[in-house]
Amino acid sequence: MASAARVLDVIDARPVFTPADAAALEARFAAVDARAMLTALLAEGALGSVAAVSSFGAESAALLHLVAGVERSIPVLFVDTGRMFAETLAYRDALAARLGLRDLRTVRPDSAALEQRDAAELRWSYDPDGCCAIRKTEPLARSLAGFDGWISGRKGFQAATRAALPRFEAKDGRMKVNPLADWAKADIDRYFLRHDLPRHPLEAQGFPSIGCQPCTSPVRPGEDPRAGRWRGWDKVECGIHTTPIGGGPDEPAF
Repeated sequence: MASAARVLDVIDARPVFTPADAAALEARFAAVDARAMLTALLAEGALGSVAAVSSFGAESAALLHLVAGVERSIPVLFVDTGRMFAETLAYRDALAARLGLRDLRTVRPDSAALEQRDAAELRWSYDPDGCCAIRKTEPLARSLAGFDGWISGRKGFQAATRAALPRFEAKDGRMKVNPLADWAKADIDRYFLRHDLPRHPLEAQGFPSIGCQPCTSPVRPGEDPRAGRWRGWDKVECGIHTTPIGGGPDEPAF
């Protein structure tokens, strides 16, 4: 019986990535372009079980096209907070079909959590951190539980808080990969043109960064691309990429 238990322990064991692992990958792929890097990582199984996470926002098509070009069967996780723009949901469906994504998974908030902590659906108006926790970070945390690594579309130019963004980050034992970390806005625009990728319909209306409808506004000329997110609040991230996420003692960290 003890022997069987040891076998199960081995089967259930998952890789635990450390900052040293992230630094080693950062050094190895420093001069390698994003597609070649992803191809090598996935071919080697270097990330273990991996998913891509996408908001299907203004620049998401670049990362998703890149991922689909390497492996269309990679799970793609999309968090539908229940407060998304209708244009985002339509864009998600059209882009997934266009790219041939084979495993698109829409993740939603827990209905009991919504009833207990945001029954009036107004928490965004007085506690945006708490709203993001219920509707975005907690659902994504649950959906990532079975994965060893995940691929993010973050880019360094998007905000001052992302300026020093590395390609690899080890967080809570899981490896996060940011293939486009060093891409400039011009690189994204060229990629869209080269591959004839469709733009999010709200981008032409002044939305360079698109999140939930109540907390996203158009960006004025000269503003940071993410200035329209949580305008008027001292908040620049939803919490998916930060720990702790805040929002009060009843909100778990992710």
